[in-house]
Amino acid sequence: MSEIATTSSWRPRSAWAGFAKPGRQGRAGAEPGVILDLREGIGLATIILADGQDEALARALSERFGFAPPAPGAAAFASGRGLVWAGPGQWLAVAPSRADLAGFGEALAGLAAVTDQSDSRAVVRVSGPQARTALSKGVGVDLHPRAFRAGSAAGTGISHIVAQIWQLDDAPTYELAVPRSFAGSFWGWLTESAAEYGCEVRGLPR
Repeated sequence: MSEIATTSSWRPRSAWAGFAKPGRQGRAGAEPGVILDLREGIGLATIILADGQDEALARALSERFGFAPPAPGAAAFASGRGLVWAGPGQWLAVAPSRADLAGFGEALAGLAAVTDQSDSRAVVRVSGPQARTALSKGVGVDLHPRAFRAGSAAGTGISHIVAQIWQLDDAPTYELAVPRSFAGSFWGWLTESAAEYGCEVRGLPR
């Protein structure tokens, strides 16, 4: 007799489940040089501009969210929501939760295609005094503050994995999004790169 799936088997599973565990990793002792915060439950969506709607899109975003579409290589955030440049006429929308993405769809109706990507990406926040050094081991862009600073964004490769990275502040604090199917490989690289500085993982995969 075939097995019947239980309700629990259909529950959403974190992209980090199975390998990301909270706590200290790598060098022990002093304060951690790198802090990894699992960004669970956030909303993500791709926004693709409709032909000829550049000015209308900019106006709609400014009126509704308080920021204009970021230029190439940039990100813009206000009150927890933001856009990360992803290519000509394309951005990644980031919101505190999936429900908060609805505002983008409402504001940009007829101006852009808004497609929910919340389940397709794994996102982690990387901070700490050695965050830049650890990421520079594999990130394919120059993270020196002269080249990449708060408000900067890029699509890049990290250990042969396609990723988007954006910098939130000058501490520095970064966020990175990778395809869900590569989350395990990316996590292995990230924790190994941070281990020598002492790495603290915060948050629990849901």
